[in-house]
Parts: sequence; C-alpha cells; structure tokens
Amino acid sequence: MAEEQPPEPSESEQELVEQLQAELSRLKVSDLLLQTVYTISSLGYHRLSGENKDLEQARLAIEALKALLPVLEGAVPAEAVRDFNQVLANMQLAYASAAAEEPEGTD
Repeated sequence: MAEEQPPEPSESEQELVEQLQAELSRLKVSDLLLQTVYTISSLGYHRLSGENKDLEQARLAIEALKALLPVLEGAVPAEAVRDFNQVLANMQLAYASAAAEEPEGTD
C-alpha cells in the first residue's frame, strides 16, 4: 500500500511560510527573552491581588524572573535589566505583603 503524499502547499501558503521564515531570521533570542520577562512580570503582578489573586502563580513568576534576568545581562541594554530588577524587587515586596495578609492555612 503506497503512502499518500501530503498535498503541495498553495501559493499563498508558500508565501506565508516564507514570510514566517523571514520573520524568524530577524528575531533575536534576547528580544524574545525580554518580551517573555515583560509578560511574566505582568502576569505575576496580576496574581498578587484582586479577583485573579493566586500567590503560588505570583511566586512562580518571581522565581522565573530571578532565573531569567541574569541571562539577559550583557545581551540587552543595561537599563532594561536594571528596570526589570527593580520590577522583581517590587514584586517580591508586594508578594510578602500579600502573603502576610493571607489567613493561616490558605495560599
């Protein structure tokens, strides 16, 4: 029994693939990591209070930032690393405050 070959991509699909490959060739890992750090910090802050409060997720965001920020040193502008280190410090303080407000036995 012969295996069926996948259909050839259409011209528009081929153009889309080529555009994606061009975008990927321009993308730098440092840019992706910087965007990731921004996203993690935003999500972490949202998990510190309000209806989306989830201290375990906030703690995970803090730990992820602590792991990623040293990797960015020397790969992105020093101001960006400095700013995100300040964000991390602020998140840690906010986490400590939120954790202190939690009733015993909950998290």
